[in-house]
Amino acid sequence: MQHISASQLADWLADDSRRKPVLLDVREAWEFALCKLPGALHIPLQTIPARCNELAPDDEIVVICHHGQRSMHAAMFLERQGYSTLFNLTGGVNAWADQVDPNLPRY
Repeated sequence: MQHISASQLADWLADDSRRKPVLLDVREAWEFALCKLPGALHIPLQTIPARCNELAPDDEIVVICHHGQRSMHAAMFLERQGYSTLFNLTGGVNAWADQVDPNLPRY
């Protein structure tokens, strides 16, 4: 697992020459409903073991939560399952609101 900052992720998403990552949001449903990154796939942390087959093992996956802790746990689990290109969004959606999109609702 690698770590990626919100500004690095924004640059990646804006780079049309680069394949877009899967944005995996592992927050609870109420958190995801409140704010999310455009195009994010919502799989709450506790359902990752049952639903990880919805992800391709060779995809580049950026795991997202509120501050980066739950996403780190999800990424470590996925790594043990054979997913090879994982990124934890450092600071989570909170950092995204700070560094990229100040209009994103905070909680």
